[in-house]
Amino acid sequence: MTETSIQPEPIVAPRSLGKRARSTAGYVILAALMLVTPLLVFLPAALFHCAIRNGRRAAWIVLPAAAALALLALMPGAMAPQTPAAEANSAIAALVGMMLVVGLPSLLALPMVERAERFGRVLAFVLLLGVGGMLATEVVMQFAASFSPFAAHTATLREMATQLLAAYTKSGIPADTVRMLRKVMNFVIFVQPAVLLIYAAIVFVFSLVMLGRLPAWRQFVARRGLPAPTPYLFRNLALPEWVLFAFVLGGLSPLASGLAQRLGMNLLVVVAFLYLLQGLAIFRSLMVAAGAGIVGTLLAYGTLGVLTLMGGIAPLLLSIAGLFDSFFDFRHFNRKDHSDESHSH
Repeated sequence: MTETSIQPEPIVAPRSLGKRARSTAGYVILAALMLVTPLLVFLPAALFHCAIRNGRRAAWIVLPAAAALALLALMPGAMAPQTPAAEANSAIAALVGMMLVVGLPSLLALPMVERAERFGRVLAFVLLLGVGGMLATEVVMQFAASFSPFAAHTATLREMATQLLAAYTKSGIPADTVRMLRKVMNFVIFVQPAVLLIYAAIVFVFSLVMLGRLPAWRQFVARRGLPAPTPYLFRNLALPEWVLFAFVLGGLSPLASGLAQRLGMNLLVVVAFLYLLQGLAIFRSLMVAAGAGIVGTLLAYGTLGVLTLMGGIAPLLLSIAGLFDSFFDFRHFNRKDHSDESHSH
């Protein structure tokens, strides 16, 4: 049947049913491999690419099928008599979390990606879904196995921190340094949900940037008549303006206490990291606008590294730049045109 622009399915190149089935099966195997390896950072890109080549329905088939394969791979180890129940539950919870925090948000974001909506808008959308996915993972594991991934992860982090601090103390590190490290580790434990969400943000950024450079995506853009260049270049990352309100809300967390303080602090850490990413995107944009070559780019990033080691000056400046980009639109200072893929104004 001929596809038209009014159909909900994305336009894909005509391919036989057999070719689509073989391609989809290949994506199932690839996604299953990603779910059990560090290649998880490219899982959203694989799902997006599958949808572009085989249709949105194929991507919705790939994720649950890949999860089933990954679960089959995990079950022998999880069901082994010598495997502690907590370890087995942690492995299953990790898979469920990847499905609900990374996989499902990727599928729900497919319509936005197919419309080539702005980088920051897609990123904010999937991260909001990721928060729901983290809560759903906790509920599912509590209901299915009376197991709390959050509590287990907290216990693991505390044990690691205790062992690490003991090793530092034995090695003769000054007591003041050990106390500072203890405070840092306690803070990391306090904001561990934010750390997990930051990892999800990195996954989606890597995948969207990778998607924007794939030939299949460029062909898809040409077929759909979408605006070019692609918004999924890292230098085009700009967060929606409403994120400013989240920053202000998180900034009030020191005035709160208990659960409200914890939620606010986690929100603040996530938003601060997102503004750091936006600051890096501004920096990259300026490098491109200035025509910096390989040597110039390496020197620029080397300078950032040095400033980071000097008391974290570079991350602070980049985060401030990202925060104020909504007001000043730094990337337009060096542009000769007014084509706008990143901002709404």
